[in-house]
Amino acid sequence: MVATRQSHQQDKSADFKTRLELLALTKDKRELLIKANSLCAALPDQHQQMMAMEMVEILVEMNLDSETLATAYITPYFLDDLVCIEKVTEVMGSHVGVLLTGVSQMATISTLAHQGNGTVQVDNIRRMLLAMVEDVRAVVIKLAEQVCHLRELKNANEEERVIAAKETADIFAPLANRLGIGQLKWELEDLSFRYLHPDLYKSIAKQLDDKRLGREAYMADMVEQVKTKLAEVGIKAEVYGRPKHIFSIYKKMAQKNYEFDQLFDIRAMRIVVDELQDCYGALGIVHTNWRHLNKEFDDYVATPKQNGYQSIHTVVFGPEGKTVEIQIRTHAMHQDAELGVAAHWMYKEGALPSRGSGYEQKISWLRKLLQWQEEVVDGSDLADELKNQVVEDRVYIFTPRGDIFDLPLGATPLDFAYYIHSNVGHRCIGAKVFGKIVPFTHQLSTGDQVEILTQKQPNPSRDWLNPSLGYIKSSRARAKIHHWFKQLDRDKNLSAGKEIIDTALQKLELTYKELEPAISRYNFKELDDLLVAIGAGDVRLNQLLNSITDRTDDEPVIRFKNPTKMSGDKNGIVVDGVGSLMSHVAKCCRPVPGEQIIGYITQGRGIAVHRDDCDSFTNLKNKHPERVIAVSWSDEINGSYALSIKIEATDRAGLIRDISSVLANEKVNVLNMNMETLEDRQLAKFTMQVEVHDLSSTNRLLSKLDQIEGVHQAKRSH
Repeated sequence: MVATRQSHQQDKSADFKTRLELLALTKDKRELLIKANSLCAALPDQHQQMMAMEMVEILVEMNLDSETLATAYITPYFLDDLVCIEKVTEVMGSHVGVLLTGVSQMATISTLAHQGNGTVQVDNIRRMLLAMVEDVRAVVIKLAEQVCHLRELKNANEEERVIAAKETADIFAPLANRLGIGQLKWELEDLSFRYLHPDLYKSIAKQLDDKRLGREAYMADMVEQVKTKLAEVGIKAEVYGRPKHIFSIYKKMAQKNYEFDQLFDIRAMRIVVDELQDCYGALGIVHTNWRHLNKEFDDYVATPKQNGYQSIHTVVFGPEGKTVEIQIRTHAMHQDAELGVAAHWMYKEGALPSRGSGYEQKISWLRKLLQWQEEVVDGSDLADELKNQVVEDRVYIFTPRGDIFDLPLGATPLDFAYYIHSNVGHRCIGAKVFGKIVPFTHQLSTGDQVEILTQKQPNPSRDWLNPSLGYIKSSRARAKIHHWFKQLDRDKNLSAGKEIIDTALQKLELTYKELEPAISRYNFKELDDLLVAIGAGDVRLNQLLNSITDRTDDEPVIRFKNPTKMSGDKNGIVVDGVGSLMSHVAKCCRPVPGEQIIGYITQGRGIAVHRDDCDSFTNLKNKHPERVIAVSWSDEINGSYALSIKIEATDRAGLIRDISSVLANEKVNVLNMNMETLEDRQLAKFTMQVEVHDLSSTNRLLSKLDQIEGVHQAKRSH
């Protein structure tokens, strides 16, 4: 049957004073709990008091400090808005108030279980992560609350039980496991399994109960034999039968497709010794006296699990040839396995938790997640990664230096590269597993030694983001690649925006100082953000100029030039300040208003107008520098200009519709369009000629096209 704790056996109908005395607490813990009870005693809610005391009883068994016990007692009242944080801080002190706030922020974790990722607010997740890292006791209290909640649902309707059980199985039990808190993990798993699969639960429980007496007698004899053998060589140890949890039995049956009688560890014992060397000494005695199964041996002492768990597991053939699972660990390892992060508050009142390697190891994944979340703004990415870290099965990968990284099941070498560092991922050109080159799509397995091959310059591919190609598994790697391309586009738009603004400010005899009011007006943090928006077409130049020139100050800071208006030819070109002369837009670069231009006198076709960075113009200028002439855009431009653009995208249903929608929304006229499909790469290439009005509308169009799902790049073809 399910192992029971002392807190199960307490008389729930007893009053606060009676239940408190049964706990045999230290003076400091008792006094702070009495103060917490006094704060809530006036509140007429018997149900809250019962739950509060039950949470305390669970945490007392984990030897947690007085502040944690007092916070746990107040939690049910606080979460139901029966007591406010100001009153708690006033009566109990600031430490309890801060811890209680952390517990309330932990409520966000429930949204990961039963809401879509898109609805999860990134700020709430970040606050929760901060609360978990700053004081992980908040997590332990929340887990204890969930245990109490599940116990209460025993007589509730089926719908309530199933919802709570699914939430527990998806989030709370894996979180307890990730933090190494075995004492809460097993009860969360067993209770959720009981509600989700009542028939299976009862079947396993009945089989355990039917054979309990014979198993207990067998194990008592085996325990005595092991004790005797260890004593003969002078190893001091506690040896006892280990309770089996129903969910762990079911999980093993499902994973290995075993029947109940085929399981190796229905009969299980634990050997707890004082020193590390005694673990291996005891293992030698066990293997010397009983034949063991090689495939069922695991040394988690030499290679701990990612949550810090350490123990030696072996299976031997005992009397009558029956298999017995044996766990061997030290007392310190046992405390860590049962209490996890909570073990680090097992000190005298007022002492800070130990910040040794064990504690840091258990929350290092939270710290890494907090560092990574600074790079993303999308709540779904952060929610995905948190669920991956807590819930998904993990694989454990080694670097050539022996460092260990844990990744989601199905992770690839590219995922591994991005987990090491963003720059390693961006510069990755290949990978070796145990010295052999593997493709980027290779799925890594636990124990693989992976070496990442890099180049000097970052050059990630947009193909890596295509889920159908299988290059990456983790949302973290995907977010970092997205961030790189977003930054790449930012640099491009920043350059374009600066060019546009430089031209406009020079024309109006303004300086960048006059743009400062516009930065806050458009809700940007700095000037570069405004320039990026202008380059991308998100902020219209005319609108911006109007906003800074329509000032009503007593002394306007802006003085306009009053040049003679110059009307250009039909293309809007003014040649060397003399007005309209015959000209045409060069097809090699197709400049649009807003770009720097230069003229070249042709033979018989007037003046060809090029962008000043056009390669063809550079060649012409080198051959005939005498034909170069200054040109500029007219002050009044009403026409449109033909422009060729290229789009590369992952081929999918609805792609042409999405591209057409952007073109229609931007009021862009399409002159012609060609499409080529590369089926082997699932790639679609578009070449089209469109009509635009100026550089701002061009940049805005390219930016909108680039944001379409599956588009790798959208750019001018000249």
